[in-house]
Amino acid sequence: MLTVSCPGCGAEVRFRSHAAVMAVCEFCRTGVLRDADSVRDLGKVAEALEDYSPIQLGTSGTWGDRPFTVIGRLQLRYDAGFWNEWYLLFDDGAAGWLGDASGQYTITTLLDASSTLPAFDALVPGQRYVVAGEAWIASDVRTARCTGGQGELPFKVGAGWEARVADLRTGNRFVTLDYSDDGAPLVYAGAAVALDALKPQLLRDDDEILRTAGKLRGKVGALDCPSCGSAIAYLPGMTANLVCPSCSAQLDAASPKVEVLRAGERVAAVRTTLPLGAEGTLGNQKLTVLGVMRRADDEGESWTEYLLYGPRAGFTWLVETGDGWQRADVLDDWPALRGDRVVAGGSSYRKLYDYPARVTFAAGAFNWRVQVGDVTQVEEFELGTTTLAAERTAHELTWSRSTKVAYDQLRAWFPTVFGAVAAPLAKGGLRIGSRYRGAAKMMIILLVVLNAIPLIANFSSTFAFVVLGGLALYLPATFLDNNDSE
Repeated sequence: MLTVSCPGCGAEVRFRSHAAVMAVCEFCRTGVLRDADSVRDLGKVAEALEDYSPIQLGTSGTWGDRPFTVIGRLQLRYDAGFWNEWYLLFDDGAAGWLGDASGQYTITTLLDASSTLPAFDALVPGQRYVVAGEAWIASDVRTARCTGGQGELPFKVGAGWEARVADLRTGNRFVTLDYSDDGAPLVYAGAAVALDALKPQLLRDDDEILRTAGKLRGKVGALDCPSCGSAIAYLPGMTANLVCPSCSAQLDAASPKVEVLRAGERVAAVRTTLPLGAEGTLGNQKLTVLGVMRRADDEGESWTEYLLYGPRAGFTWLVETGDGWQRADVLDDWPALRGDRVVAGGSSYRKLYDYPARVTFAAGAFNWRVQVGDVTQVEEFELGTTTLAAERTAHELTWSRSTKVAYDQLRAWFPTVFGAVAAPLAKGGLRIGSRYRGAAKMMIILLVVLNAIPLIANFSSTFAFVVLGGLALYLPATFLDNNDSE
């Protein structure tokens, strides 16, 4: 470890990593550049906003069998959101990065890749590129601006410094290409990780987050729209972009002082089945509806998407269409393209649709910036009742998996919404979701009546056959009812 005196205030500045070339003085915020035998003043570095991340300088953990310590931090903002990059020093002397965005985490380490790489401006999400002898699909191409820094960093960062980065993926692995400096881009090999799996120590607790950021991370709060004064439910630290449901103003809640990004245009109120703020349970996890978005394709078909959040379950989507309901989750493990099919989990999905999806209404809180008029190109692939969807914009490609949700399941998740609403009637007066079971129950009663005498005469021998016959009638009926309600 090297200790130097800050050229700005004289305080001690420590360099624990041999790869660190600059550090930010914790007392006066001076950027200290380390040369071979001297230090230089790089000027003041903006203080990192204390957001809602549980990570801090000094947090330690283990990735695989490699212990690490957090020694530096960059805060980066792009046009649709922001994220933190934490600089790691491993116990073996190597360095890495821990990405922290909306409760999702990645770890990357430098990869020695001598292959020729494409120019940054030539990268297109969804296209295939070869890096280090492997084929990868570009998933994210962004230019971000550094808005703050802390601790030690492996490169010089000053006012207005921009990061030009691209993520490419294959399966559950990815590489990051960093074009921020002149010359060949740096290549980092990465993987998505769960924070708990890193066995972290010295995380910030709820009291510290409440003291520095003002609200508890992961707990749904409310704020008043600075444009019209209406209350908006949001998730501190994880849903930084809001759309006021009353005046449609776009708001930035990434800082303690909420700012209006764009005045909203008055749009007709859209009545939705699940209202903003509706609460339900998925298993034993509490869910809250944070955002509502309506989209339409080029043929005029429209549907409603609900962004839900649970403190432990994270983000998930419910999608309401004319054909029923689906639950959708973003995939970290990407499927492999095979012509007009994709392969995921050893199963092949056939291509179903390819269409543009345009946002026609949005309200509430989202973990990215959304506005009316946004267009995403969607490709859907189907296998049975499961759908995989690739959504592509000019800067990003994401994959999600959707499965059908039966009416009875929705009623179990949101009893206050669906429990008070009668299931729709099918032909003949029986309710969808129960008509086959109703008929099965009548047949089971008839079966018991017909076998009443054998049951009385020889109960032990006859009872098992009656039960098996009842199950043979009831179980298929339950399956048919579930399909019918979907």
